[in-house]
Amino acid sequence: MLSPNTEKTKGRPAPVDIHVGRRIRMRRLWMQITQQALGEAIGVTFQQIQKYEKGTNRVGASRLQQIADALDVPVSFFFEDLPGASVGDGADNTVEPKLQPEIMEFVSSNEGLALIRAFSRITDEKVRSRTISLVKALAEQDRL
Repeated sequence: MLSPNTEKTKGRPAPVDIHVGRRIRMRRLWMQITQQALGEAIGVTFQQIQKYEKGTNRVGASRLQQIADALDVPVSFFFEDLPGASVGDGADNTVEPKLQPEIMEFVSSNEGLALIRAFSRITDEKVRSRTISLVKALAEQDRL
């Protein structure tokens, strides 16, 4: 029997394919590489990169290795924080907390990465604290 992470429902990508795609996108955006540039680096079109990132097309092992090389990460990077995986599944058997799906989605977005980059450049602790307070207030206002 297949686990929920490997089963593909009719017409929808399997959760593991979506997760790997999000990790590809997150790393690509973090490195400020376009889909076109990544595609050229591994010999596919930017449309194929889009399909990988959405999980629409499953990434084969050799292609994933090419992507990992182009993005300068180990292949295991794409499986980190995989929902439904047991803690300590990694080759090094470390126990790390899993990221929540909404956090993964956020850090995989253009806005999330832009916010992370900008926030990480703020060195003053008071400014960081005020920024967090501002974002919380804006989020609360948005809920009303």
